[in-house]
Amino acid sequence: MERSMHTRDPDLQAADRLESQNIINALRRGTVPASGLERIAVGLDVEEGVIGAQLDFVARGGGDIKFIRGDYGSGKTFLVARALEMARNKGFVTSHVVISSSSPLHKTRGIYQQICASLRTREEEHAQKSIIDSWLFGIEERILKVSDRSLSDDLLEKATLAEIETALAGISELNASLAAALRTYYRANNAGDFQTSQAAIGWICAEPNVGREFKQKAGIRGDVDEATAFTFLRGLLRIIVNAGYSGLAVAVDEVETTQSLPRNQREKGYRTLQMIIDSLDRGDLPHSYFVFTGTPAFFEGPRGIRTLPPLFDRISVVQTGEAYRNPRQPQITLAKFDAKKLEQVALKVMDIYTGAYTEVDRSRISHRFIRAMIRKVTGKFGGRVDVIPRIFLKEFVDVLDKCELYEDYDPWEQYHFDTDHLKGELREEEEAVMVVEF
Repeated sequence: MERSMHTRDPDLQAADRLESQNIINALRRGTVPASGLERIAVGLDVEEGVIGAQLDFVARGGGDIKFIRGDYGSGKTFLVARALEMARNKGFVTSHVVISSSSPLHKTRGIYQQICASLRTREEEHAQKSIIDSWLFGIEERILKVSDRSLSDDLLEKATLAEIETALAGISELNASLAAALRTYYRANNAGDFQTSQAAIGWICAEPNVGREFKQKAGIRGDVDEATAFTFLRGLLRIIVNAGYSGLAVAVDEVETTQSLPRNQREKGYRTLQMIIDSLDRGDLPHSYFVFTGTPAFFEGPRGIRTLPPLFDRISVVQTGEAYRNPRQPQITLAKFDAKKLEQVALKVMDIYTGAYTEVDRSRISHRFIRAMIRKVTGKFGGRVDVIPRIFLKEFVDVLDKCELYEDYDPWEQYHFDTDHLKGELREEEEAVMVVEF
């Protein structure tokens, strides 16, 4: 008997339910969900369309960049997470880097290390090993196909080791250590030498404290350093693409922290940023997409990118007014979150909650209640809707839970918002605008 058109695949239903529960769990904790972000996105259709088109261009072999500009509460973190989710759905490997005083923009080795440490595919996090394994397996498959699968294990290993060098042609001329480390990894993996194979991955990813024993075994001197980090990034890109992925999408968050550094380090950081842009434009980083976030001061302030005119020229934008922002320019400028958008998100969260648990009782949690709840929460934060989405959604999920668990729970009567329970978990920007009652 044919299935009804309206009967959904039980596996898909289970997957949807799991994703819905994961979203609600993240909102309960006050964090951005790891997946399913399109289900709570509001007012970002144009921006998502632009980012999607950039990713398609990069998948065809281009290199591109986008800067997301906005104050705290404008949704930069959300849009970055959404951009990376879109990238993974298009077959990219993604990575998330956070710039800070301990991991500054001018330390290219640190940036490379963070990229490697957070490599993620649609299937798994911390995907460094699986990406390299897929690449090596692809090399073996091509060799076996050419030889009609008649090679012995020893001959296959020998041919694969030679092909590693060929696959990294151009990179190896600049730095032979990457190919040496990959050959050592491949041999160790085949021999079941877990310790050496792990050390090889660690060294390739610029992890500190990889033992001297590995470097002696691989015939390598030194480590990935400031001078070689971007050569290794180019090698990593080639491995990613040859392993069958569309490319690499890297989010670099909080670049505005560069402004607080001493002048020489600040300018060096801005020159690093200019180098990345120029490398993309020259085609030195094919199949790679970089998205940076920054506050308005980073773009316009006295310690921001204006201090390096060549960089400012590359990423400055034509001001087109509030109503007709052009996200195809180097910067996407985000407006602050408002009550209307937060209400729309709350309605979407109710739909997700229904998919995760049971139908939400919309007589108890009505549009009118949501608007009243937004007013209650914002009232404790000086009326600033832009700083409360995280706090509001955490509170809102709590109300949804209580309505689902208790038939006699009436949110109109029993929901009261105070900030006592938030002490210790508020972020600096949230605390700064909190209304203190005496």
